[in-house]
Amino acid sequence: MAEASLDELIEALRRLPGVGQKSAQRMAYHLLQNDRAGAGRLALALQQALARMQHCERCHTFTEHRICATCQDAARDARQLCVVEAPADQAALERSGGYRGLYFVLMGRLSPLDGVGIDDIGARQLIERACDGVVSEVILATGFSAEGEATAHALGEALRSRGLKVTRLARGVPAGSELEYVDLSTIAHALVDRR
Repeated sequence: MAEASLDELIEALRRLPGVGQKSAQRMAYHLLQNDRAGAGRLALALQQALARMQHCERCHTFTEHRICATCQDAARDARQLCVVEAPADQAALERSGGYRGLYFVLMGRLSPLDGVGIDDIGARQLIERACDGVVSEVILATGFSAEGEATAHALGEALRSRGLKVTRLARGVPAGSELEYVDLSTIAHALVDRR
C-alpha cells in the first residue's frame, strides 16, 4: 500500500514539464533514499523562491525586486525591446551574448484552443511599454510554433499600427549543420529569409 506523503511527492514532481509517472517516482525515491539533504535543500529553495520572487514591473521577468537588474542596467540599449514568451527564453538570449537591449516577457503565447487570448499574455502592458517614447525597435522573439507565430503576428500588427519598427527573430539552418540532415521546413524558411 502506497504512503500518502510519497504519493503527494510523486504527484508534485509530475507537475514539472516533461516528467511522467516513472520519472517522478525515480526522482522521489532518489531524493528520499540517496539524497535527503538535497531534498531538504530543494524544498527550502522552492519555499524561498515562492516567497521572494515576483514579476518585474517593467518587463515581467522574475526578480526579487520591483525592477529587475536588466531593466536597471544603464548600459543596456533602451531603444531596443525584445519580446519573448518566457523568462527561460530571455535567459537563452542573454547567454548568447549577442543582445544588449531590454526585454518584455509575455509569460505565455496565444493559444485559442487553451483559451489564451491577446489580453492573457500582457499585450496591453507590452504596447504601453513599447510606446514609452524611447523604444524605436521591437524584436519579436517568440517561438516558431503555430502559437508563437500567431503571437508574433498579432503583436506585430498592434505595434506597427502605433508607428513602431517591428522585426522578427530570424530562423534558418543552424551553424555547423549539414543540409542533408536539416528538416525541410527549416530549409524552406532559410531560403525565404536569406540575406
